[in-house]
Amino acid sequence: MRIAVCGGPYGNPYALRTFVDDARDRGAERLFCLGDLGGFGAEVDALWPILTDNGVECVAGNYDVAIARGDTDCGCGYRDPKDNEYAQIVYDHTLATTSRDFAAWMGTLPTERRETIDGVDIHMVHGSTLALNDFWWESLPEEQHRLRAEASGADVVLCTHSGLPWKRRIGDTLAVNVGVLGKPANDGRREVWYAMLDLSAGHVTAELIPLAYDWQAQAASMRAAGLPEIFAETIETGWWTTCLEILPPRERSRGRYHLYRSTLPTGFRPADLGYPLLEELGEGWGETAPQALDGDRPVVPLFGSPYFPSRLWLYTNFHCNLACDYCAVASSPKAAPRTLPTDTFRALVDEAVDAGFTELYLTGGEPFLHPDIVGLLDYASAELPTVVMTNAMLLRGRRAAGLADLADRKLTVQTSLDGATAHTHDLHRGPGSWQRTLDGIRHLIGLGLPPRVALTETPDNTHEIPAVAELLAGLGLPADHFAVRPLLRRGFADTGVEIGEDSSIPELTVTADGLHWHPAGADLTTSPDLHLAPAGTPLTTGRQLVTERFFAARLTDGTLPRPVHCAI
Repeated sequence: MRIAVCGGPYGNPYALRTFVDDARDRGAERLFCLGDLGGFGAEVDALWPILTDNGVECVAGNYDVAIARGDTDCGCGYRDPKDNEYAQIVYDHTLATTSRDFAAWMGTLPTERRETIDGVDIHMVHGSTLALNDFWWESLPEEQHRLRAEASGADVVLCTHSGLPWKRRIGDTLAVNVGVLGKPANDGRREVWYAMLDLSAGHVTAELIPLAYDWQAQAASMRAAGLPEIFAETIETGWWTTCLEILPPRERSRGRYHLYRSTLPTGFRPADLGYPLLEELGEGWGETAPQALDGDRPVVPLFGSPYFPSRLWLYTNFHCNLACDYCAVASSPKAAPRTLPTDTFRALVDEAVDAGFTELYLTGGEPFLHPDIVGLLDYASAELPTVVMTNAMLLRGRRAAGLADLADRKLTVQTSLDGATAHTHDLHRGPGSWQRTLDGIRHLIGLGLPPRVALTETPDNTHEIPAVAELLAGLGLPADHFAVRPLLRRGFADTGVEIGEDSSIPELTVTADGLHWHPAGADLTTSPDLHLAPAGTPLTTGRQLVTERFFAARLTDGTLPRPVHCAI
């Protein structure tokens, strides 16, 4: 026997009618619905004749139980106040517009159904075998899947509620989340989903079916009923704009939107120290506003927000002419070069543009040891605003030839000066480095590329920070070209600020070894914990991995991290 099973019509009669027709056309002999007749769309009463006239056999979802009893909320199982706020808007509409006869009919539905069809034991539930409003996510740990399967013991368990379709074998049980008809599956497609099962002599196969329907009519219906515009937007785009906080990290990372705007940090004005701290600058130093904040939509992507800036870091190489004793990526003259080939670099720049990155940061090692560094800067700065990090000691000679020709580009050079005196700076960066850095700063000013200068604060130089600011001002650099950054405990450094996925915002970084969480953790040997994926992984995949790991770290205690800046 062939059966078709849907979930969550959610007041969408256009999808429900199409489900009936499509399932019959595919040879389904019986049709089932796993509940939540209301919940997103406007026309709940229009579902009743479609269900009864076509013999659709139903179980009740939490929505149906709540509407039948006249409860004050849907009992959906959301925990976040913002999720509940949007859920309440739709529930109030549904409760007010559902006829009491239909509500009473909902009250007659069982909350689960179990029968043997052609030798296959099938258990139909709404949320899961544990609870009516349990979210049975595909990303649950294996033991959680087993718990739900073993609570039934059936050959097949069919569920819905989460809104996202999936299927998998759990021991001897086939579990299928059939998806919902009421709204898309947060996948950028307007189609909705249902499941088709073939049952014969104790054997079963299941297929998840994408269903095209008249989504324009559904969106128009919702607008006519006065439901919020962001609800209709989901119907029209395939991306969820509400009820995001209930999504686990993996499921949330696959969507377009990840955060409520209200969770974003608000700006603050630091104390006037005469110089800024990088962590206080936030998205400063002349950047444009992150694209994720455009518009007035109440949800935003993580990428492009203050929690995941749309800058891409590219390690041109790892070897360096210096051996700074607190280098976060363990660079030195003896470090393995791990040089990015020019063709690879150019491909990454093109990919970054396509993936929505708005800035490029080139670093190392010492980038001016790359044999084609000016060519890299030429290519990068022609596409996106570009910053190159350098110790400013290798800016003359063959490799730096042509640098002056890039002065009219969106190119910024940043260097480091860690003291107002040679003794303080050279203590960590090596004898003679202070004077050569100052010479490099003067040279850059002469080229028309006045650099930004960052100071890594240590117990040895804290008292010299005002003098460094004064020194740079004397060279003609604007005050906003100097900032202070913390010492990070990574690489060669055995003291400093701890940085990890659970304590810092991500800044996607590319090296010859692949993708990394943050530029300060880009050395695979000393920071394996911040390695995301091997070389060749697409940047769009990297964005998704970062988003998933961000929320996995965040959900551990519910807090959001502060930025740890290497540069701004």
